Amino acid sequence: MVERTVIHWFQNDLRLADNGALDHAVRLGRVLPLYILDDGHGGREKMGSASRVWLHHSLNSLNDSLDQSLAVFSGDPFEVLLFLIEHYSITDVCWNIRYEPWYQKRDKKIIKWLECKGINVHVFNGALLWKPEALCKEDGAPYKVFGAFYKKIYANNLMPETPLPSVKSVGKWIVCAQNKGVQALGLLPRIRWDEKVMSGWEVGESVAEQLLESFLKNEIQGYKVQRDFPAQSRTSKLSMHIHFGEISVRQIFYSVQKLSLDIDAEGFIRQLCWREFSYNLLYHNPNLSFENLQSKFDSFPWSTNKRQLKAWQSGQTGIPLVDAGMRELWKTGYMHNRLRMITGSFLVKNLQIDWRKGERWFWDCLIDADLANNSAGWQWIAGCGTDASPYFRIFNPVTQGKKFDPEGIYVKKFVPELKDMPLSYLFNPWEAPKHVLDQAGVEIGKTYPKPIVDLKSSRLKALEIFSSLK
Repeated sequence: MVERTVIHWFQNDLRLADNGALDHAVRLGRVLPLYILDDGHGGREKMGSASRVWLHHSLNSLNDSLDQSLAVFSGDPFEVLLFLIEHYSITDVCWNIRYEPWYQKRDKKIIKWLECKGINVHVFNGALLWKPEALCKEDGAPYKVFGAFYKKIYANNLMPETPLPSVKSVGKWIVCAQNKGVQALGLLPRIRWDEKVMSGWEVGESVAEQLLESFLKNEIQGYKVQRDFPAQSRTSKLSMHIHFGEISVRQIFYSVQKLSLDIDAEGFIRQLCWREFSYNLLYHNPNLSFENLQSKFDSFPWSTNKRQLKAWQSGQTGIPLVDAGMRELWKTGYMHNRLRMITGSFLVKNLQIDWRKGERWFWDCLIDADLANNSAGWQWIAGCGTDASPYFRIFNPVTQGKKFDPEGIYVKKFVPELKDMPLSYLFNPWEAPKHVLDQAGVEIGKTYPKPIVDLKSSRLKALEIFSSLK
């Protein structure tokens, strides 16, 4: 049998283990491993700044795993694929499906085009536990409520496909002479802020596998409760690795399953299922990132206060817990999940600023900026999603701080101006007596901002607006 010449088109599956498309490609014949940066359209297709930095390092790590054989291009995939097909007599193209709506549209066109050229096309699910179309109600309608979605999974004891072993690649890679190289993609910023942001992170498949192993060994005990405390190391920190496909959710799922389903393991798997639910929402609602799922929110009178938006973005709201979360995001490219809810609630419900402004800021600043998770999360916070936090649920950042950062470790780390404030006033320094502020070296309005909004009155205003929506 004549050995085939195959392209494996890497996208958000930057790994060798449990990579169905790559595994299939290697079984077919010799493989040209390919990455195409296809985000130059100026819209939502363009990756955020923080994500681009991680991608740069992740591609370099993948290239090392491929013995420096990764062919890297940027531009129109049609043009790149046509060039490679003609120059390397390609017979087959393999890739793992992406669910962002623009990739869904693009891939349908590419599949049709390749098949018309006589090229065999092989696509696989490498990003999710289950394909979105496989998790619907009995009548075929998509789920709108996470509880029912999650119940279906467990009531039917649904299990994803078992992970595949790492690809054995000796002598399989075709080296592309026209390779542009990772550096040519221009993913790193001209002003090198990325070096400070990335100083706290390691990138790549082997790092992701080690991180999972360490988490399951040391941190998952107590996860269900302790994951809400931002100063504690009880979250997996795997979201960036999952987003770029340095590790698959199937690998994680089955590794957690081995622990037996105690309360902490089940709590973690529930988070993986929430991610699946977000992708189901995106699959059935391609406009998830900019269109309210509940149309009554279309008439919401959003504030256009640019000064307040800027204060929120820069962590200068005068509300310590909110500022800590926003500064963590800016400094590290990451934010603890509870803080994502608290900062989001403050923007939408206390400032009454459109949730889409927050979603866009997160898209640019989060390393793990995932269209499905980010969009579904913001719609949940705003109350306009199908299974959203009710409009009257407004996080109070003072009580949230006292409950989930009781020693003030998190706030003092990211808001060092308040490091000497006593805990009794750390989360509401504007209420502290003058002698307390003097002793802590804090002057409200000078060394630390005045609150840009009154929490109580803004909450009442939000409730009034929300209750009037028809």
